[in-house]
Formats: sequence, C-alpha cells, structure tokens
Amino acid sequence: MKNPHDIILRPVLTEKSYDQIADRKYTFIVDVKANKTEIKKAVEEIFGVKVEGVRTIRQQGKLKRQGMYIGRRPERKKAIVKLTADSKPIEFFEGMA
Repeated sequence: MKNPHDIILRPVLTEKSYDQIADRKYTFIVDVKANKTEIKKAVEEIFGVKVEGVRTIRQQGKLKRQGMYIGRRPERKKAIVKLTADSKPIEFFEGMA
C-alpha cells in the first residue's frame, strides 16, 4: 500500500475552496495516479475523519514557450473531499476559514 502522504500532496488554498469548507468540502492536490478509493483512505488516515465522497478533476499542463522552445507544465489532479455530517472538521483548515 502507498504511503498516504505520497497520495495527498498539498491542500488547495483559494477563495473557492474556502467557501466550500462551510459545506464540509475540502480540496487537495493529489497524485495523478491515485484513484478515489486511495484518496478516501489517505484522507481518513492522515486527518482522522470520515469521508462521505470524493470527486476528482484532472488538469492538463498548459503549453509554455521559452523563445523557440515549447514545453508543457506538469499535469495535476485535484480531489474535493466531502466529510460525513458526524465527522469532525479538518483542523488544518479551521484557522483559515
């Protein structure tokens, strides 16, 4: 089994993600190869909460140019995790909301 900290890379700290905290939804950047079941288990293990559902979004890397050379930014995968009604909130986000 993968280490949960290799699956959950970092939280997403944007206005939209802050607005979703009131609905018990938290957003994370996750490993591109991770599936919803692995993400759910990793969040439950790291933060000690109960997860109701996971939604994922894959973002292709944007094309960028440096002179005549064209490259691509790395692709990312975001996961929006919804907690159950009886679960405690994630403490990391509490001071920011």
